[in-house]
Amino acid sequence: MSRRRRVYKKEEHVDSRYGSPAVERLITTVMKRGKKSLAERIVYKAIDKSREGSDSVDPLEVVNKAIENVRPRLEVKSRRVGYQVPMEVTAARQISLATRWIVQYADNRKGTPMADALAQEIKDAAAGQGNAIKKREDTHKMAQANRAFAHFRW
Repeated sequence: MSRRRRVYKKEEHVDSRYGSPAVERLITTVMKRGKKSLAERIVYKAIDKSREGSDSVDPLEVVNKAIENVRPRLEVKSRRVGYQVPMEVTAARQISLATRWIVQYADNRKGTPMADALAQEIKDAAAGQGNAIKKREDTHKMAQANRAFAHFRW
């Protein structure tokens, strides 16, 4: 029995242009200081730029592919003193981590506007390369290295 409060699922919101919960989550992750309209402009411009050069009809195809490629299957969590225990990641947390990593590494690209950096990061993630993919690989490697502590999972 958990000691914490019960976690209630929140209703999923969708964005105004595409009607996609993934894009809405991307917008809220990009948003700073409650400036949602600015975050929407950045994300929509990034989606349009990431589609350039590809022959896909669906504008969300690149975004969904990028999030799917970045989603981690395993992660490590601290248990007891100094044990990093590998655990499977729930579906909601997979999407949350993927969007957070994509936005974080786009934000770290200095010298370019956020829309351009986000578009490039989405393109890289959809192609299976880039910083967000490297972060997922590092997370998986850490989980593999600590397989010996899997019996501490509870």
